[in-house]
Amino acid sequence: MDTFMEFYFDEVFSTMQRDGLNERFKRRELVEYFNTVIAGCAKGQNKSDNATCKSFVSSALRYHNRCKTDNGDVCLMGKYHNLLYIAMKLAFDWSLQDNGTVAALLDELYACEGTFERIFLGAIFGTSAPYFLAGWKSDFMDKEENVHALVYFLDHATNAGLEYRDGIQSYRFIDVPLESCGRASPVRVVIQMGAAEILMILLRFGARITSDHVSSNPIESILDRLKEYNRKYPYELVTCLKLSLRAVPRINLTVDKAALKHLELPNDYNYQRKLILEKYGEILEDHLVPSSRCGLRPVELKHLCRCQIRQTLWENFELPFGIQKLPIPMSLKKYLDLFDD
Repeated sequence: MDTFMEFYFDEVFSTMQRDGLNERFKRRELVEYFNTVIAGCAKGQNKSDNATCKSFVSSALRYHNRCKTDNGDVCLMGKYHNLLYIAMKLAFDWSLQDNGTVAALLDELYACEGTFERIFLGAIFGTSAPYFLAGWKSDFMDKEENVHALVYFLDHATNAGLEYRDGIQSYRFIDVPLESCGRASPVRVVIQMGAAEILMILLRFGARITSDHVSSNPIESILDRLKEYNRKYPYELVTCLKLSLRAVPRINLTVDKAALKHLELPNDYNYQRKLILEKYGEILEDHLVPSSRCGLRPVELKHLCRCQIRQTLWENFELPFGIQKLPIPMSLKKYLDLFDD
């Protein structure tokens, strides 16, 4: 396989037009070609499909890195960069299990782009919507395959313990900002879309629900949007709120620093309670937020334990599959995995 790939890159790929893989159908044609090659080489060399797919992805990475190095360590883009998307699709198609190879592919994508939009946006918006946001179309067949691919790469990124630095800020794969969405985090974009299914996936894998440079706490954004519906709340948005509340100990609202000068603590309990009653009284009356999650009464010990255990698992890159390793009843495993309130 390695010999074939070296010949292909030197004799065939090198003659291809620089923009020859810009169109999605061209990339898909090449994916189908390499699918056939991988199947044939695996059978002819009596190797597993996974081992043969690993050889292709490794060869693609070596070729991309060699071209990048020859260009002063700057990606040449065009067909050279699109080769990474082909490797990404093949790794998913063949369910490549070699964690080091998949992690190296993700690292190279981030080194060139500084984002993982090609993995996240298709799962959030579908296959064609990213074209209007970022000028490209997803390499996966439909939204369902995009979601499966997202889970596949989330799993590998977690197992590899991948983290990426942007200036002084460090992100895990799941929290890397999306450039075409104003550098909002994936979880914030999902909440804005009201995509409860994708939100559940991100929360299970440990996506952070925190404020960032884009706006305030995402839960606060949900509450603000719910206020706009005059108590006729959309189901998907309510579901996003309920899922989000499972992943945090309690709601902490963004407060005016000037208003806190007279307080001893910046998250003063009484002030938070007063603020949430003033801003979201109708939502509380409609029982969309449990009183224990907004400061009206103490948070349940069971829920606090869930948050602390999940935090410990997150710190050790064990969400969500590490939950299944715990010696506890299945009902508690489902509770820790955010399936139950």
